[in-house]
Amino acid sequence: MVDTAVSSCGAKSSAFKRSQLRSALIAASAVLCLAGTPTAVGSADPVLTPQSDPFYTPPAGWDSQAPGTILNSRPVEVASMGPQAQDADAWQLLYRTTDVDGNPMATVTTVLRPRNGQVKGLISYQAAEDASAPQCAPSFTLRQGAPVRNKYDASLDLMTVDQILSTGHAISIPDWEGPKGTLIAARQPGYLTLDGMRAAEGFAPLGLSGTDTPVAAMGYSGGSLGTSSAVQMQPIYAPELRLAGVAIGGWRTDFGSYLKALNSGPFSGFIPALLPGMLRADPRLAAVFDKYLTPAGQALMAAGDSECVTSNVGQYPFLRMDDYLTIPFSQLLEEVQPLFADLDFGPVVPTAPMLHYHAVHDEIVDIAVSDQAVAQWCAAGAQITYMRDQLSDHVSLAITGTPAALRWIDDRMAGRPAPAGCSTSTVPSM
Repeated sequence: MVDTAVSSCGAKSSAFKRSQLRSALIAASAVLCLAGTPTAVGSADPVLTPQSDPFYTPPAGWDSQAPGTILNSRPVEVASMGPQAQDADAWQLLYRTTDVDGNPMATVTTVLRPRNGQVKGLISYQAAEDASAPQCAPSFTLRQGAPVRNKYDASLDLMTVDQILSTGHAISIPDWEGPKGTLIAARQPGYLTLDGMRAAEGFAPLGLSGTDTPVAAMGYSGGSLGTSSAVQMQPIYAPELRLAGVAIGGWRTDFGSYLKALNSGPFSGFIPALLPGMLRADPRLAAVFDKYLTPAGQALMAAGDSECVTSNVGQYPFLRMDDYLTIPFSQLLEEVQPLFADLDFGPVVPTAPMLHYHAVHDEIVDIAVSDQAVAQWCAAGAQITYMRDQLSDHVSLAITGTPAALRWIDDRMAGRPAPAGCSTSTVPSM
């Protein structure tokens, strides 16, 4: 069974020991396990992909509007883990924001509010899209009636949405990668996230109190990128937002080391999922890769650019990028390392209190990177509660850490202060 499963992903069983085969199978299916059993969903109207849906096209004159301005809106149904839609009022907002070069950009956020009771505040949830393909954006994958195969990538998000709604807060779920799937880009994820908050605050049906609304941000793994960027950009880009607290889990930074660690490993399928969007975001980076990618490497990037993360992770365990380049992957990463400098967390110290949580035995994002980043921010004066979870791995903490993160956020939204300064604790489990 193991040999058959791995072979279906293109791996050659003769190249690995039996233990490695077992690891490959588990690793390739780990993200898929989040989805559980797929459920058929129906919709009165077809759900169009962002590439073909006219809603994503801004109206004439949109680029002269202020960041956060709503350009269009529509009611939608957001899916749940079952066959029925989420029990919440939901809309999508097309809004004006800012791209990596400081130019106008339009993107979409999906906003929800509980149907019962007064809305207490706004939580911006950055989904771990982890893909470069536009059809992997949460505004599409979260829709009731979206094709089932795309909902594999949204199962964790659907569980998180349900938990946030139970706290009595409204939600903004921005397409923080933007219309071109550029998840790893300097500053842009923060702009898109913060302008999504601005748009939500200005959308009357959510029942918020405008700029008096307490707001929070949260994101895990890939979603930590948009969240950490937002907390850095907020003091200078959106100081009017009352950012009460930020929760980040499985934080990714130091992207050169991250890509190098993924190479040839069980989660190497993240590489063709992430790289195409990175190359679109930075022409300098694209020029270097174009120089060294073989025709097979170009085909790999094109294939990865057309699929969501679970498909890529399932299809490419133990992918060796050296086989798709004319130089070793490690050498290429050394050459482009200066280009990654702007992608890592920068010198701006966040002013909002933060909760960071990370699995000690994280198999995808080495906790040493998170340890170092937290230490640097703390030394610069940030206010961080850092929890290192001993019993979880990356995938399980994405599920088990959410309730604790939401309790922490709910306390901040209610005006209860976070612990002063910085603290680090290693706990059996959150």
